[in-house]
Amino acid sequence: MKCERLAPLPTAVVYPGSEPALRGAVAAERAGLIEPVLVGPARQIRALAAVHGLDISRCRLVDVEHAKEAAEAAARLARDGEVGALMKGSLHTDELMGAVVRKDNALRTAARISHVFVMQVPTYARTLLITDAAINISPSLEDKVHIVQNAIHLAQALGVDRPRVAILSAVETINPRIPSTLEAAVLCKMAERGQITGGVLDGPLAFDNAISAEAARTKGIESPVAGQADILLVPDLVAGNLLVKQFAFVANADAAGIVLGAKLPVILSSRADSLRSRLTSCAIAALLAEARRAAA
Repeated sequence: MKCERLAPLPTAVVYPGSEPALRGAVAAERAGLIEPVLVGPARQIRALAAVHGLDISRCRLVDVEHAKEAAEAAARLARDGEVGALMKGSLHTDELMGAVVRKDNALRTAARISHVFVMQVPTYARTLLITDAAINISPSLEDKVHIVQNAIHLAQALGVDRPRVAILSAVETINPRIPSTLEAAVLCKMAERGQITGGVLDGPLAFDNAISAEAARTKGIESPVAGQADILLVPDLVAGNLLVKQFAFVANADAAGIVLGAKLPVILSSRADSLRSRLTSCAIAALLAEARRAAA
């Protein structure tokens, strides 16, 4: 595993007030992926660990009573360089992300904040990165420039030197009545001009053409991306959310999630995530943090 050579990543686990959240942090610590700093009500966390037989003796605790305060405390730990990642516990996503984007916490970069699902689909030969299905509801063209660039950087951190990006729409031809087809054409031209770097972009592509070379050939599409996409850029959050859940619940895909665009990785686990998914998300954060250190 690529993470075996890495030191555990100091990670603020924000408000781990549920058994899955706390178990995920403990399991990731045991696997050598993270060095957890548990930020939340210390008495409640200790009681939860005792009830479920979880050993938190090696975890630092930062005693904060409420979820919103825990998010702010974790963001300050990140700002001060005490942790290299944030991990969502049992608080709302907007509470955590609100602390991340607050100007005085100094965690923003010039990039737009975006989310990537990293998925292993049994019927597809490559690891798929799907973006953005969690944060940007209806992204503009400018937003999509940041979203796709963030995803390219993540794919490179995961070992894909020049990831192939399929820009999805309902059809594979440009239709002025379908804005996502126009945006796909512009994004491809921006990549040609060096305004998006590090990847090979093609679009608009319908979903079948993006993941099936045979479907592309049937439609007469010549594409360096069709059938071998590493990244799927979805038109909007609704389309992305539906796609991710179809992969997970119909195709039995494994999924992990990470927030990009901040100065450090943010692991955005959901309540329904399995332990395997939480561990994979921690591994992705560790690889991303290491890639950023190497680049710096």
